[in-house]
Amino acid sequence: MRNFFRSLSGPMKILFRYSLFAGIAIVLNLASQEITYRVYPGAFNLYLAILVGTAVGLISKYQLDKHYIFTYRVQGVGDDLNRFMAYSLTGVITTLVFWGFELGFDALFGTRAARYGGAILGLTLGYLIKYRLDRRFVFSNRTM
Repeated sequence: MRNFFRSLSGPMKILFRYSLFAGIAIVLNLASQEITYRVYPGAFNLYLAILVGTAVGLISKYQLDKHYIFTYRVQGVGDDLNRFMAYSLTGVITTLVFWGFELGFDALFGTRAARYGGAILGLTLGYLIKYRLDRRFVFSNRTM
C-alpha cells in the first residue's frame, strides 16, 4: 500500500486522501445518526439525529482536511476558531444539499436504507463542492 501511495502524483494523492476522509466522515456522520436515533426515540428524533451526525461529520472532516489535505498549521486558538467558522460557513450550502437528499429520500421512500442512501448521495455531492470552497476561502494563503 505504501508503494501505491508513493506512486501517486500530487493531485492524485489529494484526491485519494480527500475521498478516503470523506468516506470516514460519512461513516462517522451516519453512525452518529443511527446511535442518536436509537438512544433517543422521542419527538423529532430524526432531526436530532441528523444534527448530531452533521456536527460529528463537520468536526472530524475539519480536522482531517486541515492536517492532511491542506496541511494548514494554525497560528493559535483564534486562527483555528476563525478557520473552523469559515469552514462551517462554506458548509452551509453543502449541508443543505445533504439534508435535502436525506430528507427527500426519507419522504419519497420511507425507509431507513433509502434515507441513508440519500444522505450518502447528498454528502458526496456536498464534498465535491466543499473542497473547492475550502481551498479558495478557508485554507488559502490569504489572511482572514
